[in-house]
Amino acid sequence: MNSLNDIWDSVLSVLGEGLTATALNTWFADCKPVELLNNRLVLHTPNEFKRDVIRDRFAPKIAAVASDIFSSDIQVTLLAGDELETYLAETRSTDTLPEVAGYTFDSFIVGPSNKYAHAAAIAVADNPGKIYNPLFIYGNSGLGKTHLLLAIGQYVHTKQPNARIVYVKGVDFTNDLVRAIREGTQEELRRKYQEADLLLMDDIQFIAGKQQTQEEFFHTFNSLYEAEKQIVVTSDRPPIEMSKLEDRIRTRLEWGLMADVQPPDLETRMAITRKKAEQLGMALPNDVVEYIGERITSNVRQIEGVVNKLTAYRNLLDEEITVAAVRRAVKDVIRMGAYVPTSDVIIAETARYYGLEEAAVRGQSRQKNIANARAMAMYLCRTLTNASLEDIGKQFENRNHATVLSAIRKIEDGMKTDKETSTAVRDITSNINSKN
Repeated sequence: MNSLNDIWDSVLSVLGEGLTATALNTWFADCKPVELLNNRLVLHTPNEFKRDVIRDRFAPKIAAVASDIFSSDIQVTLLAGDELETYLAETRSTDTLPEVAGYTFDSFIVGPSNKYAHAAAIAVADNPGKIYNPLFIYGNSGLGKTHLLLAIGQYVHTKQPNARIVYVKGVDFTNDLVRAIREGTQEELRRKYQEADLLLMDDIQFIAGKQQTQEEFFHTFNSLYEAEKQIVVTSDRPPIEMSKLEDRIRTRLEWGLMADVQPPDLETRMAITRKKAEQLGMALPNDVVEYIGERITSNVRQIEGVVNKLTAYRNLLDEEITVAAVRRAVKDVIRMGAYVPTSDVIIAETARYYGLEEAAVRGQSRQKNIANARAMAMYLCRTLTNASLEDIGKQFENRNHATVLSAIRKIEDGMKTDKETSTAVRDITSNINSKN
């Protein structure tokens, strides 16, 4: 499980088994996880009424599910409206390493596909700032990059309790900068990052194409590197494949060591399945472990999701876990091996890639850059979902199917002759899949 959103999705999956889709959407559509810190899951919902209902009716179940996931007692705190801003102001500190259970080297299952990255991570954790600086870990979503990143942080924190460790996602680095500019606190922001002993940046690909964010990261990198402070970053691709990343940043990311993480082989997938089941207090039969390992082939996160669902299946139905039971319990997860994004996600990621507002991409503007982005979004809606041309047209102010088809063909033709178009398709698709 590689992020707070993954944890929350797993909790909602279990809650959903006892609720109608309408009830689940009514109470939880706008309920968002804030953080999981010191074994406390913090959630935020827009108004006090929903907060009270969730607290009274669902909080014990949420706590129980989260506790099952981590085999540790998890408490739940619910915030409403402006309480979030107050909470963040009161809990913000110089040490921003998430204390999420399970992100250690001991709990990381090592196999041929990840042993190089694992060894590099341990070497860096043993001697931060001395070797392999920066360490750049890359690979597809759900393969354990964040696990290694946080394991480094936890290891360094254990050895050096006073070390200033900062963890940040690429998109949050941008948000921090925007907030600092708005509030006039740029110097405070620079101190936070440039005075760190260890900087851990997750999903750095999201800063590509953002000029001011890249400028800030460039100076942060230089300051830390010259002070021999360790920098570790993750990405879904190597620097050379980030078309919108500035060359001066690309070359710096390549100074140290680049380690890729590949999809696990069958033996590793089976070991991950057993390990996760043990953490949740289950001993799965060998045929069940083999069944899962043979069918979930490319994403560790999905393996964990399957085991989480089996736990709920066992607890709710009190039935022995057999291959037949696994088929019934996890058929939806297995069928969803290929993530199918919504049109809203596709349009949002396309707009973000081109630096546009979603409304502009959906709208009627004929400006070349907007029209190109709109055509890209239509193409991706067609290739990444099962939506018809008519359904796609409805997402763009009811354009007819002929207009949608023309846009799709434009992108298809562009991919044959224009490298920039091909790169955009790959990068936006990767960003969309990272939402899974």
